[in-house]
Formats: sequence, C-alpha cells, structure tokens
Amino acid sequence: MMVDNIASTKPTGDAAYPVSRRLMVVLPVAVFAGLAFVLAWGLNRNAADIPSALIGKPVPEFSLPPVEGRTLGLSSANLVGEVSLVNVFASWCVACREEHPLFVRLAADKRVPVHGLNYKDRPEDAAKWLNTLGDPYTRTGADLNGRVAIDWGVYGVPETFVVSADGRIAYKHIGPVTEKALNDTILPLVERLRAKAQERRP
Repeated sequence: MMVDNIASTKPTGDAAYPVSRRLMVVLPVAVFAGLAFVLAWGLNRNAADIPSALIGKPVPEFSLPPVEGRTLGLSSANLVGEVSLVNVFASWCVACREEHPLFVRLAADKRVPVHGLNYKDRPEDAAKWLNTLGDPYTRTGADLNGRVAIDWGVYGVPETFVVSADGRIAYKHIGPVTEKALNDTILPLVERLRAKAQERRP
C-alpha cells in the first residue's frame, strides 16, 4: 500500500524537472540567440556610419615627412586656414586603388585640397604607387609606424576625413570614397564649412 502511494504522487512531465534544471536548458539557447542577433546586426551595419570620437575636435598634433620623392610633408599646422580632405592610403591597400581616380579628378578640378596620410607603407612602394597612378595630394605625410593614424582613430585603410578651416575634424568616411559619397555627403559638407568660415571672417 505504501509503495502504491509513492508511485501515485511521483511528478510527471515538466513538473518532474526543477526550475533550475529547466533554466540550464533554456539559458544557453537564449544566450546563443542573443549573440547571433548582435553578430548579424554588426555584419549588416554600414562601416561608414560608425561615428568617430574625434568629430568636432581639433586634429591631433603631428608632423610627418613627405612620401619619398615629394617635397611637402604634412602636419597639423598645415590643416588650419582652409577646408581640406585628409585621405589615409597605402600602396598595399586594394580598396585605395578603387577610390584613387576620384581623388585624381578632384585634384584636377581644384575643388578642395586633398592631403595624403600614407599608412605603414614602404617608402619606395608609396612613391611608385603615386608615380604610376597619379598624385592627387597637395601634401603627403609618411606615417611609417602608423602612430599618427592611431591618433586619428583610424580603423583601417582607406579612410577620409573632412577638416574644417579651423583645423577640426568635421567628418570621417570609412572605406573607399564613392562618387555618391563624394557628391552627396563630402563635397556639400565642404561647401557648408567654407560658408561658415566666410561668415566668421571680419
């Protein structure tokens, strides 16, 4: 009789598992689903939309010698007085080759000064690259160890910055500049910054 009573009170189904045991099953599944969502969001996010902590701040203090074969180096002092672009490039960067013709045309039109920050490149390779594809840069800085690029918050090459006339970083474009990005975002911003600079002049 006692055996029968024990058998009749034995929990069945979900009740047979304590709450803590069910959590051990459900929790890893929930964590995995959350991580999968975050990963998918990150992969689908446009890298060019990642904000920079330096927007609105003065360009970092630096002074670099020119790329081999050039006479004008690049420093923070050179980025004050007029709106300009700073393009971070390297001869070993495949994506840099995609955007380079745009900068060559931009330099020919003289619409805005473009300066080149050459990132972790061998001097002879950088010189050959510019000699072969054309040199659109008003000034170049050879950042051989990448220290200056780190100060600029560079994630990788290419990256392009719009610098205001008072030497502040106004915009950062990650990845190769496209015709659309140039015409829809970068050049209109250049014009707005120029208009502001004009207003401030006595």
